[in-house]
Amino acid sequence: MRVDVLALQRFYASPLGEVVRRAASRRLMALWPHTDNLDVLGVGYPAPYLDRFRSGARRVVAMMPAEQGAEPWPSAASASTALSDETRLPFIDAVFDRVLLVHALEESDAAQHMLREVWRVMAPEGRLVVIAAHRWSLWAQADATPFGRGRPYSRAQLGELLSDGMFEPVASARALYAPPSNWSPLVRAADAFERVGEVLWRAQGGLVLMEAVKRLYATTARSKRRVLLAKAREQAAQPPRPQRDRR
Repeated sequence: MRVDVLALQRFYASPLGEVVRRAASRRLMALWPHTDNLDVLGVGYPAPYLDRFRSGARRVVAMMPAEQGAEPWPSAASASTALSDETRLPFIDAVFDRVLLVHALEESDAAQHMLREVWRVMAPEGRLVVIAAHRWSLWAQADATPFGRGRPYSRAQLGELLSDGMFEPVASARALYAPPSNWSPLVRAADAFERVGEVLWRAQGGLVLMEAVKRLYATTARSKRRVLLAKAREQAAQPPRPQRDRR
Protein backbone atom coordinates (compact mmCIF):
# COMPACT_ATOMS: atom_id res chain seq x y z
CA MET A 1 0.00 0.00 0.00
CA ARG A 2 1.48 3.31 -1.09
CA VAL A 3 1.68 6.42 1.05
CA ASP A 4 -1.14 8.75 0.03
CA VAL A 5 -0.17 11.87 -1.94
CA LEU A 6 -1.68 14.11 0.76
CA ALA A 7 0.58 12.54 3.39
CA LEU A 8 3.59 13.13 1.12
CA GLN A 9 2.54 16.75 0.61
CA ARG A 10 2.27 17.30 4.36
CA PHE A 11 5.64 15.70 5.00
CA TYR A 12 7.52 17.81 2.45
CA ALA A 13 5.77 20.94 3.70
CA SER A 14 7.17 20.28 7.19
CA PRO A 15 10.63 21.35 8.46
CA LEU A 16 11.76 17.72 8.49
CA GLY A 17 10.60 17.28 4.89
CA GLU A 18 12.66 20.31 3.91
CA VAL A 19 15.70 18.68 5.54
CA VAL A 20 15.16 15.63 3.34
CA ARG A 21 14.67 17.70 0.20
CA ARG A 22 17.88 19.69 0.76
CA ALA A 23 19.99 16.63 1.54
CA ALA A 24 18.77 14.59 -1.43
CA SER A 25 18.83 17.54 -3.86
CA ARG A 26 22.45 18.28 -3.00
CA ARG A 27 23.49 14.76 -3.97
CA LEU A 28 21.23 14.75 -7.02
CA MET A 29 22.82 17.98 -8.27
CA ALA A 30 26.25 16.37 -7.93
CA LEU A 31 25.12 13.44 -10.09
CA TRP A 32 23.24 15.58 -12.64
CA PRO A 33 24.80 19.06 -12.68
CA HIS A 34 23.40 19.81 -16.15
CA THR A 35 20.21 18.74 -17.94
CA ASP A 36 20.18 21.44 -20.62
CA ASN A 37 17.99 20.57 -23.63
CA LEU A 38 17.16 17.14 -22.19
CA ASP A 39 13.79 15.49 -21.52
CA VAL A 40 13.36 14.66 -17.82
CA LEU A 41 10.80 12.34 -16.20
CA GLY A 42 10.12 11.96 -12.49
CA VAL A 43 8.32 8.83 -11.26
CA GLY A 44 6.70 8.28 -7.86
CA TYR A 45 6.51 11.52 -5.90
CA PRO A 46 9.23 13.60 -7.58
CA ALA A 47 7.64 17.06 -7.26
CA PRO A 48 10.00 18.36 -4.49
CA TYR A 49 13.03 17.58 -6.69
CA LEU A 50 11.97 18.57 -10.21
CA ASP A 51 11.81 22.37 -10.04
CA ARG A 52 15.58 22.75 -10.42
CA PHE A 53 15.43 21.09 -13.87
CA ARG A 54 12.77 23.36 -15.38
CA SER A 55 15.06 26.24 -16.29
CA GLY A 56 17.35 24.25 -18.59
CA ALA A 57 15.62 21.02 -19.59
CA ARG A 58 13.58 20.85 -22.77
CA ARG A 59 10.72 19.06 -21.06
CA VAL A 60 10.06 18.01 -17.45
CA VAL A 61 7.19 15.64 -16.61
CA ALA A 62 6.04 14.07 -13.33
CA MET A 63 4.34 10.65 -13.35
CA MET A 64 2.58 9.68 -10.13
CA PRO A 65 1.14 6.19 -9.51
CA ALA A 66 -2.65 5.87 -9.48
CA GLU A 67 -2.54 4.00 -6.16
CA GLN A 68 -0.76 6.97 -4.56
CA GLY A 69 -2.68 9.81 -6.20
CA ALA A 70 -1.32 12.90 -7.91
CA GLU A 71 -0.98 16.61 -7.36
CA PRO A 72 -0.77 19.30 -10.04
CA TRP A 73 2.85 20.15 -10.74
CA PRO A 74 4.32 22.70 -11.16
CA SER A 75 2.07 24.86 -9.01
CA ALA A 76 2.83 28.16 -10.77
CA ALA A 77 2.55 27.01 -14.42
CA SER A 78 0.63 24.66 -16.67
CA ALA A 79 0.45 21.21 -15.09
CA SER A 80 2.95 18.63 -16.33
CA THR A 81 1.70 15.74 -14.20
CA ALA A 82 0.44 12.37 -15.39
CA LEU A 83 -1.51 9.87 -13.28
CA SER A 84 -0.98 6.30 -14.41
CA ASP A 85 -0.53 2.65 -13.56
CA GLU A 86 3.14 2.36 -12.64
CA THR A 87 3.54 -0.70 -14.88
CA ARG A 88 2.00 0.98 -17.96
CA LEU A 89 3.53 4.41 -18.40
CA PRO A 90 1.59 6.67 -20.81
CA PHE A 91 4.60 7.65 -22.92
CA ILE A 92 6.06 6.56 -26.24
CA ASP A 93 9.25 4.53 -26.44
CA ALA A 94 12.73 6.02 -26.01
CA VAL A 95 11.74 9.63 -25.27
CA PHE A 96 13.32 10.60 -21.90
CA ASP A 97 17.03 11.31 -21.43
CA ARG A 98 16.88 11.43 -17.61
CA VAL A 99 14.52 9.62 -15.23
CA LEU A 100 14.29 10.20 -11.47
CA LEU A 101 12.62 7.60 -9.24
CA VAL A 102 11.73 8.77 -5.73
CA HIS A 103 9.11 7.22 -3.42
CA ALA A 104 8.70 4.74 -6.26
CA LEU A 105 10.39 1.36 -5.84
CA GLU A 106 10.04 0.89 -2.07
CA GLU A 107 6.26 0.61 -2.08
CA SER A 108 5.77 -0.99 -5.48
CA ASP A 109 4.30 -4.49 -5.70
CA ALA A 110 5.86 -4.84 -9.15
CA ALA A 111 9.24 -3.13 -8.99
CA GLN A 112 10.71 -5.15 -11.88
CA HIS A 113 7.74 -4.38 -14.13
CA MET A 114 8.04 -0.69 -13.25
CA LEU A 115 11.72 -0.70 -14.15
CA ARG A 116 11.00 -2.41 -17.46
CA GLU A 117 8.51 0.35 -18.30
CA VAL A 118 11.04 3.00 -17.27
CA TRP A 119 13.61 1.26 -19.49
CA ARG A 120 11.14 1.35 -22.39
CA VAL A 121 10.49 5.10 -22.24
CA MET A 122 14.18 6.01 -21.81
CA ALA A 123 16.37 7.03 -24.73
CA PRO A 124 19.39 4.83 -25.52
CA GLU A 125 22.18 5.56 -23.05
CA GLY A 126 19.67 7.52 -20.95
CA ARG A 127 20.43 7.90 -17.27
CA LEU A 128 18.34 6.96 -14.26
CA VAL A 129 18.70 8.03 -10.62
CA VAL A 130 16.89 6.18 -7.84
CA ILE A 131 16.45 7.81 -4.42
CA ALA A 132 15.39 5.19 -1.87
CA ALA A 133 15.39 4.60 1.86
CA HIS A 134 18.65 3.01 3.03
CA ARG A 135 18.01 -0.40 4.56
CA TRP A 136 20.34 -0.01 7.57
CA SER A 137 19.35 3.52 8.57
CA LEU A 138 17.13 4.97 11.31
CA TRP A 139 14.97 6.53 8.60
CA ALA A 140 13.93 3.10 7.32
CA GLN A 141 12.60 2.34 10.83
CA ALA A 142 10.77 5.67 11.32
CA ASP A 143 7.07 5.06 10.76
CA ALA A 144 6.33 8.79 11.05
CA THR A 145 8.10 9.48 7.72
CA PRO A 146 7.38 8.13 4.20
CA PHE A 147 10.75 6.37 4.25
CA GLY A 148 9.56 4.01 6.97
CA ARG A 149 7.05 2.43 4.58
CA GLY A 150 7.63 -0.32 2.07
CA ARG A 151 10.93 -2.06 1.37
CA PRO A 152 14.19 -0.15 1.94
CA TYR A 153 17.32 -1.10 0.00
CA SER A 154 20.99 -1.54 0.67
CA ARG A 155 23.34 -0.33 -2.05
CA ALA A 156 24.04 -3.91 -3.15
CA GLN A 157 20.32 -4.78 -3.32
CA LEU A 158 19.50 -1.69 -5.33
CA GLY A 159 22.39 -2.35 -7.71
CA GLU A 160 21.22 -5.91 -8.32
CA LEU A 161 17.63 -4.77 -8.91
CA LEU A 162 18.77 -2.22 -11.50
CA SER A 163 21.10 -4.72 -13.18
CA ASP A 164 18.21 -7.16 -13.53
CA GLY A 165 16.22 -4.34 -15.14
CA MET A 166 18.79 -3.88 -17.94
CA PHE A 167 20.51 -0.91 -16.32
CA GLU A 168 24.20 -0.57 -15.54
CA PRO A 169 24.87 1.13 -12.17
CA VAL A 170 27.62 3.71 -12.59
CA ALA A 171 27.58 5.82 -9.40
CA SER A 172 26.07 5.85 -5.94
CA ALA A 173 25.91 8.13 -2.93
CA ARG A 174 24.31 8.37 0.49
CA ALA A 175 22.59 11.35 2.07
CA LEU A 176 20.47 12.37 5.07
CA TYR A 177 22.51 11.90 8.23
CA ALA A 178 20.24 13.91 10.53
CA PRO A 179 18.01 11.75 12.76
CA PRO A 180 14.33 11.40 11.74
CA SER A 181 13.09 13.72 14.49
CA ASN A 182 10.89 16.83 14.38
CA TRP A 183 12.60 18.23 17.48
CA SER A 184 13.52 21.80 16.49
CA PRO A 185 17.17 21.80 17.68
CA LEU A 186 17.90 18.67 15.62
CA VAL A 187 16.13 20.07 12.57
CA ARG A 188 18.14 23.30 12.80
CA ALA A 189 21.37 21.27 13.06
CA ALA A 190 20.56 19.13 9.99
CA ASP A 191 23.17 20.74 7.73
CA ALA A 192 25.84 20.18 10.37
CA PHE A 193 24.79 16.51 10.59
CA GLU A 194 25.28 16.25 6.81
CA ARG A 195 28.79 17.66 6.91
CA VAL A 196 29.87 15.48 9.84
CA GLY A 197 28.09 12.37 8.57
CA GLU A 198 29.79 12.48 5.19
CA VAL A 199 33.13 12.25 7.00
CA LEU A 200 32.44 10.03 10.02
CA TRP A 201 29.32 7.96 9.24
CA ARG A 202 29.40 7.60 5.47
CA ALA A 203 27.64 4.22 5.52
CA GLN A 204 24.79 5.39 7.77
CA GLY A 205 22.93 7.85 5.54
CA GLY A 206 19.15 7.59 5.54
CA LEU A 207 18.97 7.63 1.74
CA VAL A 208 20.84 5.76 -0.95
CA LEU A 209 21.08 7.36 -4.40
CA MET A 210 22.13 5.28 -7.37
CA GLU A 211 22.70 6.38 -10.95
CA ALA A 212 22.45 3.84 -13.76
CA VAL A 213 22.65 3.87 -17.56
CA LYS A 214 20.17 2.18 -19.85
CA ARG A 215 21.76 -0.66 -21.80
CA LEU A 216 20.22 -2.20 -24.91
CA TYR A 217 22.07 -5.45 -24.24
CA ALA A 218 23.19 -6.45 -20.77
CA THR A 219 23.99 -9.52 -18.73
CA THR A 220 21.86 -9.33 -15.61
CA ALA A 221 22.51 -10.98 -12.28
CA ARG A 222 19.61 -13.36 -12.90
CA SER A 223 20.84 -14.26 -16.38
CA LYS A 224 24.29 -15.06 -14.97
CA ARG A 225 22.70 -17.40 -12.42
CA ARG A 226 20.66 -19.07 -15.17
CA VAL A 227 23.80 -19.62 -17.29
CA LEU A 228 25.69 -21.14 -14.35
CA LEU A 229 22.72 -23.35 -13.46
CA ALA A 230 22.37 -24.54 -17.06
CA LYS A 231 26.07 -25.40 -17.22
CA ALA A 232 25.83 -27.33 -13.96
CA ARG A 233 22.85 -29.31 -15.24
CA GLU A 234 24.61 -30.03 -18.53
CA GLN A 235 27.67 -31.34 -16.73
CA ALA A 236 25.54 -33.49 -14.42
CA ALA A 237 23.69 -35.00 -17.40
CA GLN A 238 26.88 -36.03 -19.21
CA PRO A 239 27.86 -39.70 -18.77
CA PRO A 240 31.12 -40.26 -16.91
CA ARG A 241 34.15 -40.64 -19.11
CA PRO A 242 35.55 -44.20 -19.26
CA GLN A 243 38.87 -44.50 -17.53
CA ARG A 244 41.74 -46.12 -19.41
CA ASP A 245 43.22 -49.32 -18.11
CA ARG A 246 46.83 -48.38 -17.40
CA ARG A 247 48.00 -51.94 -16.72
